[in-house]
Amino acid sequence: MKRYLSLAKPGIIFGNLISAAGGFFLGSRGHVDIAQLFATLTGLALVIGGGCTLNNCIDRDIDSIMKRTQARPLVTKAVSVRRALIFGLILALAGLVLLQLVTNVLTAMIATFGFIIYVFAYSLWLKRSPHGTWVGGLSGAVPPLAAYCAASNQFDWAALVIYVMYVLWQFPHAYAIGILHLEDYILVSMPILPVVRGVKRVRQQAPYEIAAFLICASLLFFLGQVGWIYLLTLIAIGFLWIKSALRSSANVDDRLWARQSFAYSILMVVGLSFTMAFDWV
Repeated sequence: MKRYLSLAKPGIIFGNLISAAGGFFLGSRGHVDIAQLFATLTGLALVIGGGCTLNNCIDRDIDSIMKRTQARPLVTKAVSVRRALIFGLILALAGLVLLQLVTNVLTAMIATFGFIIYVFAYSLWLKRSPHGTWVGGLSGAVPPLAAYCAASNQFDWAALVIYVMYVLWQFPHAYAIGILHLEDYILVSMPILPVVRGVKRVRQQAPYEIAAFLICASLLFFLGQVGWIYLLTLIAIGFLWIKSALRSSANVDDRLWARQSFAYSILMVVGLSFTMAFDWV
């Protein structure tokens, strides 16, 4: 069972559920249905886990080359490709059915969209192209959007802002990961920005990407969806994140810079998700 659990990438599932919980609480507007919250997060976890399992099946060739992924079950043949495919499809189907039964058609459709983009457009097609990051962002921003729509039963301006802000968040977050594992990505010729344009280019544009995210995320306040605590949290963490991103290479080496940027990206998601839970208007 542990081998199958690792295929679903529990770390990725947990991270996505944090942002999803924030979206659900915001959409609930103080009227939280605990049973529906649990069912929504469970359904999303199953869909995400299914997508990650299928991603493992698709990426097993490069996983066998990169040092950090050589111990994955499909590489070591601890799990067969056929069983992994069946496992992934069962997870995804169970999650989509659960979302359809306990939330609404809109949420199930959004989750289906995210699954299709992640498995087919990203993993199967564009991950190994220069377009992989933004395509991955389209699916990575789905969990908080789907959870918001599960609670609110509508796709409104707040839903659009939530989706776009998390798409924008993916860029500095993903590029920080790219720098941290740069040697592996070079080894498999993965054309992500740090490989194609260099780390210097990534560090130069990171402050602008963070600023774009902050501007978009602040729209929830100006649309009257959240209060001052949310906005102040956004500004405080955002200031620290941009300040860290602006540090010159003379003072901070690339890996330390990437670790700091990655840490602030995670802190941002946690901070905003927490304030969305109670600072709604």
